[in-house]
Amino acid sequence: MASTLNSAVRLLDLAAGRYGSKVGVADASSELTFARLRELALRAGTRLIREGVQGAPVIVYLDKSVNCIVSFMAVMYSGGPYVPAAADIPLQRLEKIIANLEPGCIITDTAKAAALDGIELGGAKVLIYDETVGGEIDESLVYSRLNGVVDTDPIYIMYTSGSTGTPKGVTVCHRGVIDYVSWTSSTFGLTSEDVLANQAPFYFDNSIFDIYGCLITGAKLIIIPEQFFVYQNMLPEFLRDNGVTTIFWVPTVMINVANSHELEKVELPKLKRVLFCGEVMPNLQLNMWRRALPDCIYANLYGPTEITDVCSYYIVDREFEDHEPLPIGRACKNMRLVILDENNNEAAPGEKGELCVIGSGVALGYWNELELTARAFVQNPLNPSYNEWMYRTGDIAYVGGDGLIMYCGRKDFQIKIKGNRVELGEIEAAAMCLENVQNVCAVFDAENERIVLFLESKGDFKLRTINKELLKYIPKYMLPSALRVMEKLPHTANDKIDRKTLGAMLREEGL
Repeated sequence: MASTLNSAVRLLDLAAGRYGSKVGVADASSELTFARLRELALRAGTRLIREGVQGAPVIVYLDKSVNCIVSFMAVMYSGGPYVPAAADIPLQRLEKIIANLEPGCIITDTAKAAALDGIELGGAKVLIYDETVGGEIDESLVYSRLNGVVDTDPIYIMYTSGSTGTPKGVTVCHRGVIDYVSWTSSTFGLTSEDVLANQAPFYFDNSIFDIYGCLITGAKLIIIPEQFFVYQNMLPEFLRDNGVTTIFWVPTVMINVANSHELEKVELPKLKRVLFCGEVMPNLQLNMWRRALPDCIYANLYGPTEITDVCSYYIVDREFEDHEPLPIGRACKNMRLVILDENNNEAAPGEKGELCVIGSGVALGYWNELELTARAFVQNPLNPSYNEWMYRTGDIAYVGGDGLIMYCGRKDFQIKIKGNRVELGEIEAAAMCLENVQNVCAVFDAENERIVLFLESKGDFKLRTINKELLKYIPKYMLPSALRVMEKLPHTANDKIDRKTLGAMLREEGL
């Protein structure tokens, strides 16, 4: 069935036909049946086409809610890719995204539309959500546009941190999403009786599992209210009260829940699947989950944003000691993983190298960034016979004796914080905008899972004041947790900032 689809929004058509009166998506204040979701999306899709969007990217700038999902579907009905933007995104960052993206329009609400008056929109129209879903449906117009989509066209563009201070728009195609959710639904046995609890922000690609897993199976998707991530000890009760069967969360949330010891107090008889991805899951807390809920399936999934959510998985089949590495496993369907050594030869079993990915889930590249794309998306050096697109992840890995892939860390200075990918260079670019700062260096303190910002300046700075200024340029999850002001940052012989010396200072001085 899935192989015949040209657009992932066809999954909504199928779900509405099979499960029309069943609740498909819900948030803290509203819920939509599959039929109603489709109706609203068709209304908004009709409006987009009449506004002359012509398949251009559309930014969805709304509070996290069912309205976002309606808007994503509407953009696909109009023939173009959607671009999720966080509700609290710094306007300067949004302005950079708009400059790179050149969107056809921005779907937002009245309050955020007013805030947009202060930035350059590049001619993009601003549409108010309530107005877009209030018009009439013209199915002939919508399906005329939709029928022209091919499955290698973009479905979404998600912006990640860029080393130059400019966000990069990872562009993924419909085929990648369709193949991915076909695989996840069959591998983990999702059905229309399941209830998924969404944790991931919609600008984070883990949410693809939740949204499209719901559409392809007829399962119910519940968007977890934000307050439960402030008081994460309440999450088990939320899962119980809503009959949740499946979660796909970042390890940070799972760690906090485990450490709260609420898992031992709350019975979760309906929870069947606990999936996690986005950063390394510590075995200590994983074992706490497994002991409290021994009948669940646990799976460690792996994949950078440049892949359609994930490209490998490992179903945890035993208890791991705290010091043991947890495998990222084997390739998902329609994906192939290759580990290359420094000479672009395939690494031998047990030999560390760069993990590279081939298959339908590999992104199309970075939007409007052909040079950046050419560096990361390359011809497979092991294939001299025909063009074969490969993504070089920058992650170091090796194949263990059991054939499972083991993750070893980053090749560069890119890190993961609470499931969000962060380029330290973007933090540094933002910090260079501060007054009386001569130079900066952001260092990741892996032992304490935090970012430390070093400033070269004679000024007097406080972390709280610095972070208040940095919020103008970068999201909250990228803010440093510690600050060190120095009259002169150490340099190497070739006049680069000496990151190794700064790292040693962290270990020796315990900032």
